[in-house]
Amino acid sequence: MHELTKLIYQDMRPALGVTEPAAIAFSVATARRHAPGIVRRVTLRLNSGIYKNAFTCGIPSSDELGNFHAAALGAVGADPEKGLECLEGISPEQAESARAMVKAGKIRVEMSEISSRIFIEATVESTGGSACVTIRDAHMKIVRITENGRTVFEKESAEPSEEESSALIHSYTLEQLHDYALSVPLEEIRFIQEAFQLNFALCEAGLSSRKTRFSRYLLEKNGGRIISEDEQRTASLLCNAAIEARVLGLPEPAMSITGSGAHGIIATMPLYAAAKVRGYSEEQLLRATALSFLVCMYIKEYSGKLSAFCGCAIAAGTGMACGLVLLRGGSTRQMAESINNMAGSITGMICDGGNQGCTMKGVVAVDAAWQSVEMAMQDVFIDSVHGINAVTPEETMRNMGYIASPGMVGTEKTIVDILREKRME
Repeated sequence: MHELTKLIYQDMRPALGVTEPAAIAFSVATARRHAPGIVRRVTLRLNSGIYKNAFTCGIPSSDELGNFHAAALGAVGADPEKGLECLEGISPEQAESARAMVKAGKIRVEMSEISSRIFIEATVESTGGSACVTIRDAHMKIVRITENGRTVFEKESAEPSEEESSALIHSYTLEQLHDYALSVPLEEIRFIQEAFQLNFALCEAGLSSRKTRFSRYLLEKNGGRIISEDEQRTASLLCNAAIEARVLGLPEPAMSITGSGAHGIIATMPLYAAAKVRGYSEEQLLRATALSFLVCMYIKEYSGKLSAFCGCAIAAGTGMACGLVLLRGGSTRQMAESINNMAGSITGMICDGGNQGCTMKGVVAVDAAWQSVEMAMQDVFIDSVHGINAVTPEETMRNMGYIASPGMVGTEKTIVDILREKRME
């Protein structure tokens, strides 16, 4: 198996609801297993990205929102064996118990630091003792577990050295990523099909739910059809009905990439829509999606997992644009020009958490990608001398990531300050 195939395979993961509430519930549920008895109190410490992304986010199996309720559900019924799908199967009685815990003040949430580096520390105090689970760098990467102050599990999580921080994917050029997508054996990437299946089912859930708003509007705009003759409107519908379903916490998983369901949706569903409308083959679709994932990962490795910019629109949207160029038979040069158009237009879009605004950002991402590609295919693009664009597409993608981290650390603090003023508990 090619090492790029391994990168995609290891990164693709089903996630129920927005990843951050799921990660919070997972951490608390894991701690609960190490603290037997009746839960008396849960204390969370979260980095700014986790804190912000779950702040007003819908939660599967609940009508509630946010960090407090995600933690409470983790304490009363989440199954840590299911990973990021741990909230699947929560009963109405458990959801009511979680609400009662929050109302009784048994959940405490603190922010540890302004950082794009994932951090969750979940402490559960019960009638049988206390336990603390620490997660670092990835949504399910447990680095320490303590029971009554005694460490029972520990895994090294030191900051990577400068040499180690240069991710494997950054050793490739855009041309090499393109060549891989065109030449990798089809059977080696056939597993990507699961992403289309999961994300389309999530789209259908969004279209059939009474909770959604954008989905119904986009369906009407597409002539009342899920798949119409209009490629861009179909792409926007399939993509953003799935995103809206996800941020509202509907009980269908998304296939995530780079730790985000919305990234996975934007990187796949517009390409799936293009294939359905234009009749591209399954092979063309799989190859385009593999490239989409890799370009998304390339940018995200520079920006950090969680930051103040919308990686869904910027990183996944740029990946999707490159995949669209591949579907249309374009060249690496036209992909680079599409990257320039994306970098010079939507880079800097803020992330203010996992919420209904993600749907609107997804609409913008699809529109930007379609325009960027259509212009690039006609050699209309923002020249490399302008703005953050660089001489090579690799440097441009690096600059896109750098805008987020370290560039938007101050923006992250401002966003969190605004959210704290709202005091959604």
